[in-house]
Amino acid sequence: MSDIRLAIVGVGNCASALVQGLDYYKNGDKSGLIQNEIGGYTVGDIKVVAAFDVDERKVGKPLGTALKAAPNCTPWFTRDLSGEGVTVLMGNILDGVAAHMAEYEEDVSFRPSSQESVDVVKALRESKANVLISYLPVGSEKAAKFYASCCLEAGVAMVNCMPVFIASDKEWADKFREKKLPIVGDDIKSQLGATIVHRTLAQLFAERGITVKRSYQLNTGGNTDFLNMLSQDRLKSKRISKTEAVASALPAEHNSKLHIGPSDYVPWLQDNKCCFLRIEGEGFAGQPIELELRLSVMDSPNSAGCAMDAIRYCAAALDRGLSGPLEAPSAFFMKRPPVQLTFKDAQDGMEEVLAKPMLSPVKG
Repeated sequence: MSDIRLAIVGVGNCASALVQGLDYYKNGDKSGLIQNEIGGYTVGDIKVVAAFDVDERKVGKPLGTALKAAPNCTPWFTRDLSGEGVTVLMGNILDGVAAHMAEYEEDVSFRPSSQESVDVVKALRESKANVLISYLPVGSEKAAKFYASCCLEAGVAMVNCMPVFIASDKEWADKFREKKLPIVGDDIKSQLGATIVHRTLAQLFAERGITVKRSYQLNTGGNTDFLNMLSQDRLKSKRISKTEAVASALPAEHNSKLHIGPSDYVPWLQDNKCCFLRIEGEGFAGQPIELELRLSVMDSPNSAGCAMDAIRYCAAALDRGLSGPLEAPSAFFMKRPPVQLTFKDAQDGMEEVLAKPMLSPVKG
């Protein structure tokens, strides 16, 4: 098999965890992975060939240097880094930087570069990228659609890790089908995070005959994602994706009241995310059942395993001539997929993707 040539948009904490993970697992270690091999691809087959950002401390720097630059704060768990020879290019800012970021100290917030943006389509073509992963900040609607358009023009598959609806939007889905390009999206799940735990518990209540009356999920963290989400006008799509992911596990007749979403920015937590979850239900003879849970994770590494699997499913789909939204991988790895599927149905659907006959490798 040939390499998967990956382009990264947004050289922040999630990108840092992903790129570190590529080196951590390149020698065949399997512990902590969801899947070791997907369509013939191991983690070691993913090679970073291009990276885009807009922060002045990252643009123009080698990728390894940029990943260590402020405001990144995710743990450093590897000694080496993939992407040797890759220099971070100036992307298009558009709505990618929230205005309130300027009110916070430099070491925790974004500082936009004054450089002119590069021709992203040209850069993708010159790098021979075949998959692009988007780690843009929540609320970057214009920027997300800009990079999706660049993928279409450059002939690059896409993994949309942010809650701007592209894979789950019919118009965009049709565009990717027309260009014969696969996409996995939208809004990346964590490997074992607040959404998947909440969804699983809600489904357990329903399967055991417990009516879910009310439930909330409140999340706190100290990375730039939580700082960015202090701006309430950037949160609409995020709340929709998280709420739908949980609501889809409940029968319609439950008519549950759900409150799900980011709660606050706590600087000293850095990349540690804490979830506070409560489910109130009624069981036999209408008697109350209540559950409370606290979940603590390192936010960015917790999503990296899902991201590297989604990347490999995109490459496997290219090999098989599949295009448009990959429904099963999207349902498994994303909060707001085109179609919400049960865990089992998503697993079965992913096996069906890999069972399709190969046409040719993504690059040869």
